[in-house]
Amino acid sequence: MLRNYFSARLFVFAALVFTGSLLAADTNYSSLNAKALTVKLPTDIQWKGANAAGIEQIVITGDPTKPGLYIVLARWYAHHNSHPHFHPNDRFITVLSGTWWVNTGRKYDPDGMKPVPAGSVVTHFGNEVHYDGAKDGDAIIEIIGMGPATATPAEDK
Repeated sequence: MLRNYFSARLFVFAALVFTGSLLAADTNYSSLNAKALTVKLPTDIQWKGANAAGIEQIVITGDPTKPGLYIVLARWYAHHNSHPHFHPNDRFITVLSGTWWVNTGRKYDPDGMKPVPAGSVVTHFGNEVHYDGAKDGDAIIEIIGMGPATATPAEDK
C-alpha cells in the first residue's frame, strides 16, 4: 500500500512540476516569504556535467550517502546505461524529461531495454536486479528513496 501511495504522489508531483513550469515563466517570486518557501526554476538548476558513468545528480533534500529520506534529480546523459545492480531499499522514480530506458535481470541486454517516457513513474524494489539509462537523448529523473543509496553490482558475465 505504501508503494501505491508513493507512486500516486509522484505522478501528481510530476504533473504539478510540468504545470508549474508553464506558469512560472512570467512570475516574480521576490514578494514571497523566503522563510516559507523557495522556488528554483529549471534555468536556476546548474548541471555541472556527467560523472564517469554518464550520470549527474543534484541533491534536493537529504543525503543519499546517509540513512534517511533523500530526493535527487538525476540527469542521464545520452548513450549511457548502468549495468545490472540492486539497491537495498525501494526507490521511487519519476521521469521528468526525455526517455529513460529500463530492463531487469542479471544478463546485460541493452537491446532489450524498454522506453519509459516523461511523466511515467517507476519503482525499483529493494534487492531486485535492474539496469537503466538513456539511449538517444538525455533523460532527467527524480529519485526518492531511503539512504544510504548504495548500488550492488549483480551482472552475470
